[in-house]
Amino acid sequence: MGTRTLVSPVPSGSRVTADEAEDANSKSALTKRAAAGRLKWSGPLLVVMGRSVLIIVAQAFVACVSWLRFHSWSWNGAAKWWTVYGTLVDAGCLTLMAVYTHKEGIRLRDLIGRVRLRWGRDLFVGLGCLLLIFPFFALGFPAASWLVYGNFQQPAFAGMLSGRVLPWWAVVYSLSVWWLVWSPTEEMTYQGYALPRFEVLFGSRLKAMVIVSFWWALQHSFLPFILDWRYVAWRFLAFLPGVVAFMLIYLRLRRLPPLILAHWMMDISAVLFTLQF
Repeated sequence: MGTRTLVSPVPSGSRVTADEAEDANSKSALTKRAAAGRLKWSGPLLVVMGRSVLIIVAQAFVACVSWLRFHSWSWNGAAKWWTVYGTLVDAGCLTLMAVYTHKEGIRLRDLIGRVRLRWGRDLFVGLGCLLLIFPFFALGFPAASWLVYGNFQQPAFAGMLSGRVLPWWAVVYSLSVWWLVWSPTEEMTYQGYALPRFEVLFGSRLKAMVIVSFWWALQHSFLPFILDWRYVAWRFLAFLPGVVAFMLIYLRLRRLPPLILAHWMMDISAVLFTLQF
């Protein structure tokens, strides 16, 4: 049997071994790249914090467009468009991750891991993940409402819950494009990219989970971003248990396809529940 040669887009002067190319996002492969200086703190820090910044910038962009068209500034009015401008956020995150994965000598696709569809394996695992994770979100929202507002009733804000009215093209876009791109990009950002790299750089799984869970939950406080500190605190606390559950499952599986499937089902339901047809 001949020797297999693997070709990867690697920086000049670096090499990728066969084992590393087959499982480029494993802890051992990341440890080797960190020791070689191809994995540094700048990438994970910029990516994990950058998604929240991009969400605020995208909402500001929509508010500015509204002002130019109607000569009326409305930050909360821009909030309802989150299932449209969210794709701009995804484009920014994918670009950042593509830059830093290229520096490591791996592909963006390597963050996802192997897809196992034989006998519907990943479909069933994804459904199982959804059943495990959903209760954390279902209980997280009323618990956060009680902690922040003193009752179990969830507050109503612009761009959230029911009553979001968008033009027909934006509704079609939200139901056909937004969630298909948003879910895998979010999973790649926090789990496929940031979490395993922080685990190696910190030398601690707990520290990695703390920093990623903070920024992942905080992201949901900005989608949409309402200028009210109680709203931000409520959303953060409501999503924190669920994102921790997501991370614990990922650390067990070390693959994203089942989690992306579970995330897809949660995000499409979010669109259906928040849009008024």
